[in-house]
Order: sequence, then structure tokens, then C-alpha cells
Amino acid sequence: MRYGGIEAGGTKFVVAISDEHQRIIKQIRIDTEAPAVTMPKVVEFFQDNPVSAIGIGCFGPIDIDPQSLNYGYITETPKVGWRNFNFLNVLKQALNVPMYWTTDVNVAAWGEYCLGAGKSSQHLFYSTVGTGIGGGMINNNQFYQARSHPETGHIPVRRYYEDNYKGSCAVHGDCLEGLAAGPAIEARAGVKAKKIASDDDLWQQEAYYLAQACMTYTLLYAPEKIVLGGGVSNQAQLFPLIRKSFEHQLKNYVDVPPLEQYIVHAELGDQAGIVGALLLAEKVYNG
Repeated sequence: MRYGGIEAGGTKFVVAISDEHQRIIKQIRIDTEAPAVTMPKVVEFFQDNPVSAIGIGCFGPIDIDPQSLNYGYITETPKVGWRNFNFLNVLKQALNVPMYWTTDVNVAAWGEYCLGAGKSSQHLFYSTVGTGIGGGMINNNQFYQARSHPETGHIPVRRYYEDNYKGSCAVHGDCLEGLAAGPAIEARAGVKAKKIASDDDLWQQEAYYLAQACMTYTLLYAPEKIVLGGGVSNQAQLFPLIRKSFEHQLKNYVDVPPLEQYIVHAELGDQAGIVGALLLAEKVYNG
């Protein structure tokens, strides 16, 4: 038995196969170019490496409603060439296997929920903070979603008192993603985030926004744990700052677990997405 996984991001696709014990056998990276360039490479990989089911996590927004005429589509993405692209149908026409279709954030959330920082939790909120910001909620082995999936990176936030940056989001400007994702940090600093000193005041500002987001997730979803992944979250100095700002902003309004156990870093790192996709392939195969 072999399972396939696709983590389709705006910059790259990670494509892999695993055995029945979820050990990855083969994994490749494919650059995200035009669909006519990228998708044939994905199909070829699975034609050369047959699998019994495929889990797919795709950048979005995407249509996840099976009753919708646009189910399986990437919808209003700013990614050139991919808007209104029937992603799932292209794969189904070429590969006759069951497929699990969800967001790129959800597959990372599922990986952390099953095998990473959330494996002891039944109610988990996962957020990726990198080039963009997104979130996924899992409650008792089920994703929180209805007609569509949450877009938690685009929630409005209160500005940090010294922050005059206009915001980098092409749609909303100064939403959470526009003020706290990697491009916003780098635009303020003029250098890549990894080159900013760990004691720079910019990290206080970043922590304020992420703590505010964590407070919103807490008040909306009341999860057992919040897991932060993505490139920006790899800045270890952020977590004490986030927890301190979270405590200040929440003002003990609701009870939460000890903050060192409540707001935590993802354990699977860059592999969270593809691991989750492979696990979802197994889930859809087993019904």
C-alpha cells in the first residue's frame, strides 16, 4: 500500500509518496509556475509512482463544498494563471484514485494534530505565519469548515501604537497578513526577517499582532492548543513575547492552559504539510 501527498503552495509544490506505515519513500519539489507547466509534472510523478489515494492541500482560496459547481477549484487567488483553475478535476482525469481535497494550511494542521505538537489534543488551532498567514481548526478529528474554509489571515487587527506601515495585503492592506506576514516584516526592516537582530523592537510589534490573533482564535474557537508554524514562527525569540502580549491583551477574561503549553511552535517544521497530506490520503482511502 502506498499513499500520495501534494502540498501545493504559491511558490512550490511538495509531492511525495509513503508506505502503509506513513514512512516517506520519495519526495520532490516542483516550482509553482503556470498550471500547464506544473500540473503535468505532478501527474507524471504519480504515474511513475502509483498510489492508492492522494491527499491534497492547496493554496487558496479554494472551493471545498462538494455540492458546489466549483468544487475542486482554486478561486479568487492573486496567483497569476491559477485563478478559477479546476485543480481537482485535472488530477481526477489523469489519476483514478480517491482524493482528499483541502487547504495547504489544513494539511499542515492535520500533520501537527496527528504527529506533531498537537498529537495530545482533541481541539487544535494551527496557524502558519510565513509569506502569508492562514489558519485551520480541528475539533475531534474533523476540520472546522462549512460552506467554505476559514481565512483567518485576513481578519482585521488593531494597530501597534508605533506602526505606520500601510500593510502588504493586496486585497485588504492592513489585515493580519498585511501587517504580520513575512513581507510586512521585511518591508519595514528593509532586509530579510532572518537577518533582523533577535532583540530588534520589530519582534515586539510582531508579537503584538500574533498575540492579538491568538486571542481572537481563543475567543472564537476555545482550542486546547494553538500551534504556530511557518517561516516567521521559526524565530524562537517570538514565543515568550507572544505569550506575554497575549496575557496582557486577554486580561484573564477566559481560562486557558499554561501559556508555555497553550501557544507553541510546530514540531514537524517544513514537513508538516506533506506529512498531513499523506495522512489524509490514508484517511480518504479507509473511508
